[in-house]
Amino acid sequence: MIAGYAVRWLLPLALTVLLVTYMFRKVDFSDIWNIISHGVDYGWILCAMGLSVLSHIFRALRWRIQLKSLGIHAPIKALCCSIFGCYALNLVFPRLGEVWRCTYIARREHAAFPAVLGSMVADRFSDALCGATLIILTFIIATPAINSFLSQYPMGQGLLATGSNPWFWIALVGSIALIWSIFYFGRDSKPVRSIRQWISDSWKGFQTLAKMKGKWGFILLSVGIWACYYFQLYVAFFAFDFTRDLCREAGLSFGLTPCLVTFVLSSIGMAVPSNGGLGPWNLAVMFGLAIYGISNADGTAFSMLQWSGQTVMLIFLGIITMIYIAVDKKGNYSSLAKEAGSLAANEDKVP
Repeated sequence: MIAGYAVRWLLPLALTVLLVTYMFRKVDFSDIWNIISHGVDYGWILCAMGLSVLSHIFRALRWRIQLKSLGIHAPIKALCCSIFGCYALNLVFPRLGEVWRCTYIARREHAAFPAVLGSMVADRFSDALCGATLIILTFIIATPAINSFLSQYPMGQGLLATGSNPWFWIALVGSIALIWSIFYFGRDSKPVRSIRQWISDSWKGFQTLAKMKGKWGFILLSVGIWACYYFQLYVAFFAFDFTRDLCREAGLSFGLTPCLVTFVLSSIGMAVPSNGGLGPWNLAVMFGLAIYGISNADGTAFSMLQWSGQTVMLIFLGIITMIYIAVDKKGNYSSLAKEAGSLAANEDKVP
């Protein structure tokens, strides 16, 4: 068990270090420092940080709708702090924050942990649907720019060739058929039963979204969350000369499409397990900006400063969360760190 936890926590850390090392080997530190010290309007970075806080509040409001449908009436302050603490913990221990926010609310409201956990799974599943929709939309809108960029590099040429190769699609269909066969003919095996149970529980959690009261509010808040995510990156474009020029050159689109491409790629990067997205997120942002001619040095400076601003904000929100929990009589917790330490045994419950 100890080895399993070591792999879960040390592997993301190792991946973070590896990707950050790779990223900085491609650039000159003096160029990055010159950009950060002389070429940034930090007012826009602060604005991006504010939008990020707003997205967390929207997420808390959306989660409240789900919990109310389960008969759990947690105050909005506690829900906001649960979201703040979740993201703060994920900076150090990826995924542990999700367990903590469910455990904190379940204990505070004397609710069943599986029910609260199911609402969180449904919450994340709805985010996955939003992300998938944006990915499809982006590749439709920006296909020419993406293809043009990929065609300049051997790896990109290989990806384009693979996508047009009929054998690739035959192999894909064959793989899907193989997976279906394993699940059908091996349905009585323990691993398959576990996976099928997780899929069933996740689907049941998602089904509650269609039946609960306030589902239109849920949808509206979902749009608000992802709009905040997008615009916190978009306003950061105006903090740097090179991305500000990119918006001006885009004409009537005002840089919305370049930002959308960068945003979607960065969202995919956040799916890679790492400490707070450091490494995969930065490289994804660099890649998105490079599609529109932004250099590695400029892309690194943009991604590192934007990531640093968000991280500082999350640390600040984590401190606020610890203070709230310490003074919250109903919470009965002395600190966020103490609660995080008691949750290691529960992490296996998260799909």
